[in-house]
Amino acid sequence: MANSTPPEVGAILRQIPSVDEVLGTAGIQQLLAAYPRWAVLEAVREVLAACRKGALAGDLAPATAGALLNPVALRAAVERVATRKAGSSLRPVINATGVVLHTNLGRAPLAPSALAAIEAAARGYSNLEFDLAEGVRGSRQVHVEQLLCTLTGAEAALAVNNNAAAVLLGVNTLAEGREVVISRGELVEIGDAFRIPDVMTRAGGRLREVGTTNRTHLADYEQALGPETGLILKVHRSNFQLLGFTAEVAAAELATLAKRRGIPVMEDLGSGALLDLSAVGLRREPMAADAIRAGVDLVTFSGDKLLGGPQAGLLVGRRDLIARLRRNPLARTVRIDKLCLAALEATLLLIREPDRARREIPVLRMLGESADAVGARAEALATALRTGVPALRCTVEDGTSEVGGGALPLQVLPTRLLALDPGGQSAGTVEARLRTGAPPVLVRVQENRILLDLRTVAPAEEASLLTALRAALAAERREDST
Repeated sequence: MANSTPPEVGAILRQIPSVDEVLGTAGIQQLLAAYPRWAVLEAVREVLAACRKGALAGDLAPATAGALLNPVALRAAVERVATRKAGSSLRPVINATGVVLHTNLGRAPLAPSALAAIEAAARGYSNLEFDLAEGVRGSRQVHVEQLLCTLTGAEAALAVNNNAAAVLLGVNTLAEGREVVISRGELVEIGDAFRIPDVMTRAGGRLREVGTTNRTHLADYEQALGPETGLILKVHRSNFQLLGFTAEVAAAELATLAKRRGIPVMEDLGSGALLDLSAVGLRREPMAADAIRAGVDLVTFSGDKLLGGPQAGLLVGRRDLIARLRRNPLARTVRIDKLCLAALEATLLLIREPDRARREIPVLRMLGESADAVGARAEALATALRTGVPALRCTVEDGTSEVGGGALPLQVLPTRLLALDPGGQSAGTVEARLRTGAPPVLVRVQENRILLDLRTVAPAEEASLLTALRAALAAERREDST
């Protein structure tokens, strides 16, 4: 059978060296001394395979192939791939989007004391489940339970790995095989297609909807209660709001009804504020302490949203109900790990000192920063950029930040944005350079401009941000000159 490979393609393929030949070159030998052998070997194979694929697809001209396969270019290509393979895929990023609780970026950055607590817990052994005073096995919950009770007024508390798990555990423990009564207006989706009704069903509860999407009254709940009712569930609409002709039943009214009928009531607060956010100029969010005072039997909320701590699901409420949750076999499958527990304890200790918490918990500090303060930082960065890139057109202008993380959906945070005009280049190109740089920088793009909101950039990150911006803009100038 005749060879159907075009002569020019065959010429390129013959230029491509073998893996062993590449590994024997001086440049790759240097990489083998700096990177794990497996990473360099896989990188060489990947680079050579890409060359073959390009040649066979007709996308690689002989001159281009020669440039790619010269020792310097080949070493650089292999090093880029080896660096990616040998490095961690979970990387720190600079968040200049202005979204404070950015779910895709890990939500709440932790306070310095929480980071120190994680390091201490990870460095060696700890008394995670050991009672040092008595010399016997203990419970990991003791490290946060009293703090949670003090901050919320609850009789008992339990920490699990996230709030969805907290709701799952609560419904399964209190209403498996029985009806869970909930307002139609509170059947929320909590993100990434996870929906409260689905969590309830997986937990073994039977959904019993009451009221309408926009209006639910106490009588709707009362008429639905019966021998099959295991739980009344109230869900705070933390990630959206109903406006207009609406009505809902207050937690205190539900608690009174539930007590009269001998049925527990659980409230999922979701975003989990433990401090009054009106102190930093935001709309006041319902707090666990409010629900406990109202007579709610069990309250659930998140640790990594408005609380400003690590990922966790927190349950507070009646001692007898928390005891039942602890005995549920599911409690072990959703238990909190020691590193999150250490960070949670440190964060709760800060919250006991509200003024200190607002200074040291990054989420609270960012939410409380004034537009003028953000603007001053943006002006300083603009001045530094103009010094390094004299032709750059940049301005500082009014804008808004977002709370994010499914919290305070209509809350407007006035801010000041640094706006960069890339001139004749696409803002999308500059954004891609920033996003794929070291460190990666995430920004907004609007009307072919790069917008940066320094509300979500830590002061310690500003020098790295300046370097990243200069590098991205310098790359643009180099491309313009070629």
